Amino acid sequence: MSWFENILRALDGRMETPTAYGWFHIVSWCIMIALIVVVCFTCREKKLSDKAFRIITITTASIMILLEVYKQLNFSFNSATGEWNYQWYAFPFQFCSTPMYVLLLAGLVRPGKFREFLCSFLATFGFLAGLLVMAMPGDVFISTIGINIQTMVHHGLMVVIGIFMWVSGRAKTNIKTALKALVVFVVIVAIAITLNEVVYASGVLVPQHETFNMFFISRHFPSTLPVFSTIYPMVPWALFVLIYFAGFFVGALVITLLAMLIAWPCRKIANRGVNDKTHVNGTRIQY
Repeated sequence: MSWFENILRALDGRMETPTAYGWFHIVSWCIMIALIVVVCFTCREKKLSDKAFRIITITTASIMILLEVYKQLNFSFNSATGEWNYQWYAFPFQFCSTPMYVLLLAGLVRPGKFREFLCSFLATFGFLAGLLVMAMPGDVFISTIGINIQTMVHHGLMVVIGIFMWVSGRAKTNIKTALKALVVFVVIVAIAITLNEVVYASGVLVPQHETFNMFFISRHFPSTLPVFSTIYPMVPWALFVLIYFAGFFVGALVITLLAMLIAWPCRKIANRGVNDKTHVNGTRIQY
């Protein structure tokens, strides 16, 4: 047995499978909220330089990707038998996987329209996906300690980064943000559909035993997402994909409207503070 496999065995520690809103889930929420508070106080638009933005995004994306690599290795290696067998269902291009790639790209590219589209996606679709899992973890919890930590860190950071994009001003509080995000969403869903078709046609899957269903919208395997699993067998596949787009776009639009609603009074308070500072004894100071 290699030293590498010994490390994987050590990282395959077990715990009682956490439950929704049990102690493990609640602790994860507390850590996420604490990070959000830090972001709100330290990452406001006027305080955050482009260099700081790059450091935060690239570092966070690197943490998410590193943990994803651990997840892939853990799922592929059976520590009990010492056998390697890649689990195609866990291929890292599900909806919740894509924010780590988008985040890394946003940190690497220069400020401009392309970055705006990426940040808009993270502030809306990425935030929404992370929040849904944090609120309704469903079957994401298993008996492996490391995987439970990975999934909570990953989805919690999706929420924190979504807030970060709004607070730092990289995602603008207007309807155009949701439309920009939709463009990115369409592109990555198109990639997911392509992967579903290519992998299925390649013959690498063992029939009746393995699935490959990125975004859970494959033509070849039923969707297992809440609500969408009910719709999938009732309508043609193309219509199902359109409903999928519409459902998540409505969610992204709601997130954008909430951000606009929250930003409006905050902007009013900030502007009032600036106006107060420009007056001394009733006289406006000219700068």
